[in-house]
Amino acid sequence: MSEEMNDNLPVNENLVDGNANNESQNVIETENQPIEIIESSTEETVEVSQPEDATEVSENDAVIDAITNLNAEESEDESLKERYDMPLQDFEALPMEKLVDTLEELVAHENFMSVREHVEEVKKAFLSKFYHLKDEKKDEFFAENPETTEEFQFHFPLKTKFDTLYNQYRDKKAAHFKSIENNLKANLEKRMAIVEELKNLVHNPGTNIANVLKQLNDIRDRWKNAGPIPKDKYNHVWNNYHFHIENFYDFLHLDREARDIEFKNNLEHKQRIIARVTELLEENDINKAFRELQDLHKIWKEDIGPVSKEHREALWNEFSDLTKKMHDKREAFYESFRMRETHNLEKKNAIIAQLEGLAQEKVDSHQAWLGQIEKVEALRNEFFSIGKVPSDVNEATWTSFKTAVRNFNVLKNSFYKEIKKDQNENLAKKQALIAQANELKDSEDFAATTPIMKQIQEDWKLIGHVPRKFSDDLWKEFRAACNHYFERLKDSRKEENAEELAAFEKKKEYLESMKSFELVGNHKTDLDAIKAHIEAWKSIGKVPFNRRHIEGKFNKILDALFEKLSSSKKESEQMRFANKLDALASADDSRKLDNEKVFIIRKIEEVQNEIFQLENNIQFFQNTKNAKKENAIVVEVRKTIQKHKEELQSWKDKLKQINELNKQA
Repeated sequence: MSEEMNDNLPVNENLVDGNANNESQNVIETENQPIEIIESSTEETVEVSQPEDATEVSENDAVIDAITNLNAEESEDESLKERYDMPLQDFEALPMEKLVDTLEELVAHENFMSVREHVEEVKKAFLSKFYHLKDEKKDEFFAENPETTEEFQFHFPLKTKFDTLYNQYRDKKAAHFKSIENNLKANLEKRMAIVEELKNLVHNPGTNIANVLKQLNDIRDRWKNAGPIPKDKYNHVWNNYHFHIENFYDFLHLDREARDIEFKNNLEHKQRIIARVTELLEENDINKAFRELQDLHKIWKEDIGPVSKEHREALWNEFSDLTKKMHDKREAFYESFRMRETHNLEKKNAIIAQLEGLAQEKVDSHQAWLGQIEKVEALRNEFFSIGKVPSDVNEATWTSFKTAVRNFNVLKNSFYKEIKKDQNENLAKKQALIAQANELKDSEDFAATTPIMKQIQEDWKLIGHVPRKFSDDLWKEFRAACNHYFERLKDSRKEENAEELAAFEKKKEYLESMKSFELVGNHKTDLDAIKAHIEAWKSIGKVPFNRRHIEGKFNKILDALFEKLSSSKKESEQMRFANKLDALASADDSRKLDNEKVFIIRKIEEVQNEIFQLENNIQFFQNTKNAKKENAIVVEVRKTIQKHKEELQSWKDKLKQINELNKQA
């Protein structure tokens, strides 16, 4: 088969990637096929016919065709000749920040067209991650605001930077292709003129072989430097050029010795290429070896002329067979990638299964949900770090992953929706307490307000969480109101302490004066005097808490006076109790007053039970048949009942005094 007679064939992207298939309709002509030369008054072109029984291309031909078309593409855009050294890595495994950094590096590359495949892979990986993140944030937004009419907005600075970088690359690429377009047509016309010049040289060679060869070499040099032409014209123009080169040697009566020398040199060049391809089969870097094979094909086709007919077919077949072996080795290399992608698919499916399981687990506490969220985040990161899966299942795998994450978020959001409802109720409660605290913070009635403010603080502690965005502001406002009140209370107590110390000193002096007080023996006069002392003592005021022992000293003096006073025990007891209550009230000790009230109520119940029991016992003795009169036991019981009734009345009078005191408060 002759490589010199390739027709104008379209690029097959799968073949360029090393994936030859049997469905290719590209056709490579052999040297044995008829050649039709079409001449016109303006130019001569070569059309290569296809045999009628050729229905498909051999695998070797498909491989050669792929390399030819790839070279045609690089010939059109010479910037592709400078290949990027960075391997095409698994960008899906990179985080979004690293993808943007990589894009920035690629856009800044001097020969940016050589990295366009890398740029597009980075774009694909970044956008898939970005839209997944956006979908998650959107789901969370509407879960937290189910009745909102507000449009969802998602601002992601990294996406803005990505768009800026990609637009820079796109603008550079557009300018680059515009420049190429302006040059391709002129270069095509230049090459067609060279072909026309070569045709004239073949048909009108002249007699001076040396001059003819010199002209041929000049044509070859100008052909090499003619510049790129449109890819779809590449094979057609080259076939015409090479056809006339072969004509130059095969159909013209040139000097046989000069022709044989040229054939020999070309043969040696092509044999060296074959030897180099044989070495490349042992190269470990498959991509590097394939790129060099591509270059060798271009040299074989464009830089080296024909060889003698007896070597053409065998030489070309050997070169084609070696190319096929390189292709097979490259296929095996990419097969390992496909196996790795299959393994990646298994791992990603396992992660999806775990996510689906987590989307079914219902937990009922915030702490438990934090654990679930941490698990999902770890699985997401692992999913993104795994890398590519086979392209035919990539979209389905990605959809399954997004669905599993979305289902988990729906379950999570339903839980936090209920939490948010409770938090809003807590918010209302705390706002009510703040309003109450602000209303009382300037109160002058410290005795009444202080217990309320303390209770407000206790109620605050019992209320649960509120939405985070309100929490700090609520606490600052509440604390400010409480601090304002208690600072005022503290200042007022400083003033009260000074008054209480003065009252203590006065009461000390009053106790000294009481030592000289004597009863005159007249009940009314003495009783009025004792009452006057009690009122005078009360009028002095409260003393500091740590000096209230002085109240006990005064009460002891009163007890001694009441003992000396010729009054009833009941009256003395009531006066003593009244004085005790006044002391407790002046000390502002509500707890002791409450304890005293509870004690009296219990004593009343005890005495009532005792009276009830004794009266039942009397009934027993009175119902006895032989009882003609009350015996001594009954008489004694009646006396005891009367004493208890007097005691009961005394306790009731004390309870009445406490209740009246509470009403006054």
